Amino acid sequence: MQKLYNSKEYQKYVDKKSPNSKLGLNMLKAFLTGGTICVIGQLLTNYFNSRDLDQIDAATLTSMCLILFSVILTALDLYFYIGKFGGAGASIPITGFANSIVSPAMEFKTEGYVMGVGAKMFLIAGPVLVYGISSSVLLGLIYYIVK
Repeated sequence: MQKLYNSKEYQKYVDKKSPNSKLGLNMLKAFLTGGTICVIGQLLTNYFNSRDLDQIDAATLTSMCLILFSVILTALDLYFYIGKFGGAGASIPITGFANSIVSPAMEFKTEGYVMGVGAKMFLIAGPVLVYGISSSVLLGLIYYIVK
């Protein structure tokens, strides 16, 4: 016969069976990973600014370089390890988004360019685009009406 637990006994049972969370260590790893990506971005921006590019062109080139690095690391199957170590820190919008588009595309490339790469490329990134574009249109309309 199965033993019935009251709420305190059940909580003790769950605590005993659940793995201990390493929240502090995970936050430190995320901070270091995300910070490193941001420092690389800032170094690239400073480099492009030192080449007499204006701020917009430097920012554009920095974004392109970060996307390229993310795609190359994903293609070499190295971004996985960065994500495993850094957790949320590796999900910094530009590099994490590039990784989320490239990963499914690589996984399904054997199914062809249209039904594999093309269809699966936006599997994860699609909802982000839909809700991002929809919310920006909605906020733009609200701003237009209020102004």
